[in-house]
Amino acid sequence: MSIEDRISEVKEEIKQLKNEINLKKSNLSESSLQTLASDIPPLETSELEVRVHLTGHLGKVYGVHWADDSNHIVSASQDGKVIVWDAQAQCKIHAIRLRSNWVMDCAFSPSMSLVACGGLDNLCTIYDLSQEEEGKVNIYRELSSHTGYVSTCRFLDDQQIVTSSGDMSCILWDIESGSKITEFADHNGDVMSLDLKPGDTNTFASGACDATSKLWDLRSGTCEATFEGHQSDINSVQFFPDGNAFGTGSDDATCRLFDIRAGRELMQYTNDNILCGISSVAFSISGRLMFAGYDNFSVHVWDVLKGKDTAILEEHSNRVSCLGVSKDGMALVTGSWDKELKIWA
Repeated sequence: MSIEDRISEVKEEIKQLKNEINLKKSNLSESSLQTLASDIPPLETSELEVRVHLTGHLGKVYGVHWADDSNHIVSASQDGKVIVWDAQAQCKIHAIRLRSNWVMDCAFSPSMSLVACGGLDNLCTIYDLSQEEEGKVNIYRELSSHTGYVSTCRFLDDQQIVTSSGDMSCILWDIESGSKITEFADHNGDVMSLDLKPGDTNTFASGACDATSKLWDLRSGTCEATFEGHQSDINSVQFFPDGNAFGTGSDDATCRLFDIRAGRELMQYTNDNILCGISSVAFSISGRLMFAGYDNFSVHVWDVLKGKDTAILEEHSNRVSCLGVSKDGMALVTGSWDKELKIWA
C-alpha cells in the first residue's frame, strides 16, 4: 500500500471515529435547549433605538471595544486612525494616527490607560494614552512575531495581551518586554477571532477559517477542546456571560451556541431569509439575547433560548463589521463600513 493510500485510509478512519463520538454525545444528551425552554415565554419584540451617532472616521470601521467604565469606546478604521470616544459626551478624546491604514481590530486595557490595535502589518501596536505629547499619543510597544495579519487583540491586564492572526496562531505577549510568552497553534486556517473567558484569566476561545472553534489553556498553551459544526469561516467568538458557553458567527450564515461542559452545540440561529455571513456576535448581560452583525447591513437580535430573532436593526448603510455590549449591559455599539458608529439602547 502506498503512503497516499494509507493517508486516505487513516483520514477515513478518523472521520468515522468522529461520527461515532458525535453520535454517542447525542445519545447521552438528556434533552435539547429548545425542549428545556419550551415552557419559557418568548421575548417581546426588542425596541432598541439609535441614541448616539459617532461620526469622525473617514474609512470603513473594522473594530470597536468598550472600556470597563461603560462610557469610553475605542474604534479602529481603515482611514488609518484609532479614535477614543466619550460615549455620553458624544465626542473624541484621542485620535491616534497609525503607521498602517490596514487595521482590523482594537482593544482597551482594563485600566483604560492602554489601547492596542492590529492589522495587515502583522503587528500588535500598543499606545499609552497617559503619555500624550502635544496632542499626539506615541507608540508604547510594537509586538512583532506573527507572520500574518493580526485579526484580534485582547488585554488580560496592563502587562499581558493575547492576539490572533492569519498565520493560524494566537500568541500571549509580555507587554513590558515586548516578547512572546506562549504560542497557540492548532488551527488549520486563519484565526479570525478570540475572546477571554469572563472571570477566568487562564482560558480563551478562538474561531478560525478552518470552520472550528477551540478552547485554550493560557498556562500550558494546549488546546483543551475543539468544537465543530460550522460549514465555513468563523469570524467571531464571544463567551456567554457565565463563561460556560460561547457563541460564534460564521460565513455559513449561522450563529451557534456551544456548551463547554457538554462539549457540544446547543443551538443554531438562522432562518431561510439569511443568505450572508456574520461578522461579529455579542451577548446581552443576562445572556438571553445574542446580537449578530451581518454583511447585509443589518443586526439581528436573537432570543438565545428560543432560537428566534426578536428584532432586526437596520440603520447602517453598509456591512456591519463589529459590535459590542457595554460592561453594564445598558448599550450596544455597532460599527460599519459606512464609516459610522451607532450606540443603541
